[in-house]
Amino acid sequence: MEAELKNLEALILENAQTDLPLLTKVAEHILQSGGKRLRPALVLLGARGFGEVDERIRQAAQVVEFLHTATLLHDDVVDGADTRRSRQAARTIWGNEASVLVGDYLLALAFRMLTRLRNTEVLQLMSETTTLMARGELLQLTRDYQQRDLNQYLQIIHYKTASLFGAATRMGALLNGASAPQAAALHEYGIKLGMAFQMVDDALDYSEELNIGKAIGTDLQERKITLPLSHLLEHSAPQQQQRVEAILALEQIGPEEIAEVAAMMRDLGSIRHTLEAARQYVQEAQEQLSHLPDSGTRQTLANLADYVVRRTY
Repeated sequence: MEAELKNLEALILENAQTDLPLLTKVAEHILQSGGKRLRPALVLLGARGFGEVDERIRQAAQVVEFLHTATLLHDDVVDGADTRRSRQAARTIWGNEASVLVGDYLLALAFRMLTRLRNTEVLQLMSETTTLMARGELLQLTRDYQQRDLNQYLQIIHYKTASLFGAATRMGALLNGASAPQAAALHEYGIKLGMAFQMVDDALDYSEELNIGKAIGTDLQERKITLPLSHLLEHSAPQQQQRVEAILALEQIGPEEIAEVAAMMRDLGSIRHTLEAARQYVQEAQEQLSHLPDSGTRQTLANLADYVVRRTY
């Protein structure tokens, strides 16, 4: 995959170029900020199970990356984030207005490239997926930190994160002629993989031992009730619950409060619980691969699922 991903990286940066300097600078800043390109890789792998990677597949992979990058720009504005992937967030350099508008541009660019594929099924898939992603953002925005319903958390990460993982893998397969059951299996693989990916992200946000190179506690500062925090609030002693709730009610949550909550999570096993939940989703993702022909690509997809729960950033 290495050569293909390097080629894809060059295409992504090339197609983000415009005659508007501000637009190009903001797009390059976010696109070159160290993303793993996991979602476009899933498009390539979904396709490789059924044929060669050609120009259509590369275009589809770019569509997924531009959609994802657009959501990152918008998310940082909504969350008031100062950093993204250990670098300054675009909004802190060029302002919220530029970040939102460049996100809009990348979204429009993705759909322009998508229509060039002239595949109605793929177009419908991606339209439905972007609708789910927007719903997930709105659900998270309107979720108060006092709401700790696990099903709602799972729905949010399904919509926000996992839906694009599933669509990416399915899109590659559809473009290379996979059967309906095979495409459905890959879609489900991607959904399960995306659920695990987000849960690991949520665990990394509270663990300096696991998290290499990123500040911890962002989710706590933004009052997001992710799985580690939900587990802590549900299973800790009443006195600890009251302390965590008092921290969440603070006007500003600082490093000392973050360290305190992270220590409680270590003692209670909240991080371990979250990673175990992620591993369960990975296992379910790998089970979906039995529907595919035995091949090197199938093994790569299985290995990729294992990587998701081993990663440190």
